[in-house]
Amino acid sequence: MKFGETFREYLHGDQEKFLDKFSHVEYKRLKKVLKQCRSSSHGSQEICRNSLEEEQVEEEDHHQQSHQIVVCDQMFFSELMKEVSDIAGCFNSKARRLLHLHVARGMQGYVLWFRQCFRDDKLAMAEEGKMLMEYVTMNAIAIRKILKKYDKVHSSVNGNIFKSKMRAEHIELLQSPWLIELGALFLNINGLDGGRFSEFCGNFSCDLDASEPVMRLTLPNSVTMDYSLTCAICLDTVFNPYALSCGHLFCKSCACSAAFVPIFLGLKEATLDSKCSICREAGVYQNAVHMMELDLLLKQRCKENWKERMVAERALIVKQTKEYWDMQTKYAIGY
Repeated sequence: MKFGETFREYLHGDQEKFLDKFSHVEYKRLKKVLKQCRSSSHGSQEICRNSLEEEQVEEEDHHQQSHQIVVCDQMFFSELMKEVSDIAGCFNSKARRLLHLHVARGMQGYVLWFRQCFRDDKLAMAEEGKMLMEYVTMNAIAIRKILKKYDKVHSSVNGNIFKSKMRAEHIELLQSPWLIELGALFLNINGLDGGRFSEFCGNFSCDLDASEPVMRLTLPNSVTMDYSLTCAICLDTVFNPYALSCGHLFCKSCACSAAFVPIFLGLKEATLDSKCSICREAGVYQNAVHMMELDLLLKQRCKENWKERMVAERALIVKQTKEYWDMQTKYAIGY
């Protein structure tokens, strides 16, 4: 079965009600646009060959192809960028809301815990998480196939350039930190309930004993993603992890140190000039994501190491807090 048929069945299948208010790639329509580009380009070339000499044919073909590419660039990529942005925003907001229910604290956490006595919220969370993962994966595959088709029709590399632009705009769907959080959610609820949700978690694994700790997600349509869990600054497994806007994971203490911000003030206090230690992109601290599900997974899998690092981080926070307020006091009295 071709992907177009698979994608159509997915949109109008069992999850149609769930997907009704979600944004999607207009796969069928965009592919039709590419077919029109190809047919019009071939037709114009045939006319040219019948009416012009060889030199004129080459010139006209080149002009026609360039015109087709310009038209498609203006219409095709602007529309596709809007669709990708809508999908990324939709997925991130839905995943954030779902994950917040699992790690809720205070009164809301108490209410959710009490409600579990009467209904199985974890099963509903697992089912919704699975549908969200399938949603983002199917759209990511559709985008990849559309871009590949575009480059084939126009004999260009603009599709690959668009992929780079998606990474630069932080909307590449399969690199979202919320996807890692959903994978950690599955592993957490399955571990806490003695494997009761193994049917949902069979595609997710986390190897923390390897030389480079990795979370592997095998998503629908045999798409496999490996996410490194090593902090690029301390070269250890991430602790109290945060994902910067560029998508790179760091320990909170390491990220704060790189941005010259005390840990107790948090990453949002970093200046706009602060850069990611890996890609050197500036302005990526303000919208950093606290990876709470991943942190919970590491806490459960590496209990002793997690406790040791928590004690060390708290000691560092106490030291930094004292130094910070000593400096503020000296500044206030003009010392």
